[in-house]
Amino acid sequence: MKNKVYEYRTSRKMTQSELSRLVNVSRQTINSIERYKFNPTLVLAHKLSQVFEISIDELFIFENDENIDISEIKSNKKE
Repeated sequence: MKNKVYEYRTSRKMTQSELSRLVNVSRQTINSIERYKFNPTLVLAHKLSQVFEISIDELFIFENDENIDISEIKSNKKE
């Protein structure tokens, strides 16, 4: 999963430490999220989106293999 945490944080001239204090995690956690080494929990993703005043979908980008294939779900219901 990709994200725009770095872009939103730097556009607001905010340090990783400042952001980490706002969402109550370590600076290393913010660094790991920005480097795509760690996917945050839904609660943390929500907190981050609140800080930037955007939706979770605007902040986090799911890649094709992470998306659910709705047609597969519909075909399984028919069985």
